Amino acid sequence: MNTATSPAIEHDASKQCFFVFVEAQRCVLDYTLKDQHMTITYTGVPDALGGRGLAAQLTKFALEYARAQHWKVIPRCSYAAVYIQRHAEYATLLA
Repeated sequence: MNTATSPAIEHDASKQCFFVFVEAQRCVLDYTLKDQHMTITYTGVPDALGGRGLAAQLTKFALEYARAQHWKVIPRCSYAAVYIQRHAEYATLLA
């Protein structure tokens, strides 16, 4: 997906999620936070929006946010776990 035209990912700390609306549909990455450990619990993109790299964008955004906050990450969501395996630059974030 072309990041120059990508909609902005938002963070709702009170609901512990990152999200973006594309074509009026919500894509989301949910997490829980305890003791400076972000547990990624779910990454969801509607089927109609699949294949556009939206889950990857959400995951990267969340991992960069965790890095900036000096949090460790526990990827309970299978998508996030595979993403981290494929992007070694995030391995140091693993709890």
